[in-house]
Amino acid sequence: MRITEINTHVVGNPWKNWVFVTVDTDEGIRGVGEGTVGHFGRTTEAAVRELAPHVVGLDPFQTELIEQRLVRDVYSDGGQVHKSAVCAIEVACWDIIGKALNQPIYNLLGGRCHEKLRAYANGWYRGERTPEAFHAGAKEVVARGYTALKFDPFGAAWRVMDPNEEALSTDIIAAVRDAVGPQVDVLVEGHSRFSASIAIKLAERMAPYRPTWFEEPIHHQNASMMAEVARHSPVPIATGESLTSQYQFAELLATNTVSILQPEIHHLGGMLPAKKVCGMVDAFYGVVAPHNAQGPVSTAMCLQLAACTPNFFIQEIFDEFNVPWSRDLVDHPAQVVDGYLEIPNRPGLGIELDLKEAARHPYEPTYFLPLFKPGWEKREEQG
Repeated sequence: MRITEINTHVVGNPWKNWVFVTVDTDEGIRGVGEGTVGHFGRTTEAAVRELAPHVVGLDPFQTELIEQRLVRDVYSDGGQVHKSAVCAIEVACWDIIGKALNQPIYNLLGGRCHEKLRAYANGWYRGERTPEAFHAGAKEVVARGYTALKFDPFGAAWRVMDPNEEALSTDIIAAVRDAVGPQVDVLVEGHSRFSASIAIKLAERMAPYRPTWFEEPIHHQNASMMAEVARHSPVPIATGESLTSQYQFAELLATNTVSILQPEIHHLGGMLPAKKVCGMVDAFYGVVAPHNAQGPVSTAMCLQLAACTPNFFIQEIFDEFNVPWSRDLVDHPAQVVDGYLEIPNRPGLGIELDLKEAARHPYEPTYFLPLFKPGWEKREEQG
């Protein structure tokens, strides 16, 4: 079997433009992958097109060789954009392999080791930044059956917060805890906003409300500083979504301070690199909560990875809180039942991408979340 063609499909979702890729073969099997990364929809699409000639003609079963051709042989570090483009191609190859062998991808990466996958909701808060609004939204989430939810209470903060903003953020966390009760996991998102000292101060303020984690309180580029925050925080620190190689994970894990890691399949370059990182985390007695803030193909990718990962903890999902038509993009969208994701047993990723539906939602340059602009939580289209 040989790869004959690689095509991109950019879909305009109001929170970010999604980048999907299809890979065709000479045996008529088509694979699908996703390489969405932040605000760089067209940039990632261009990267896929530039990389495609390096692997057309190769056997899609040769995923290690394909990864080398697209990463090592390019001899360049394009960070998240580069790796996300590689990911889209690599995952599509795994989809092809699964379809050719009539097996889900997880059976090719160690086999299923979970009956179902616990999920946590994200994207559910989209109103005013008040304790009352977050309280009402959180109640709706648990009414759907979720046993965990994540949110960013910090507004447009960057590096520091004044006393009033600190108090408001703490009140929002308290309101969410009050809304969901003591048995639901409350996950606090930091979006890399703070300095180390402020992050520790905020962790101390939120500690009475027992968050399960404080996610990316500082920027990911300084592993030693992230470790310093983790050492002093009374709340467990979660991080890893922004890292782009197993070497960065190795540096962070070597500090022995963070035990909740969030590998992003896109940023790591695909399914197999992400699986290797999960194994590294296991070697340090850690657990993984795969990051997933993209489209429905990304969710299908995460289900395959989580299903065959023994140290899986919990899976992020936006799908129920995206635009309604997003569920029409694939033929078997992910289902959350009583707070858990069902694991598909269909071949490959277990989905097919509806290209006609994808074409109905074109790219828009204003589709992104301005995380450092006041009112971004409303998730209104930018203009």
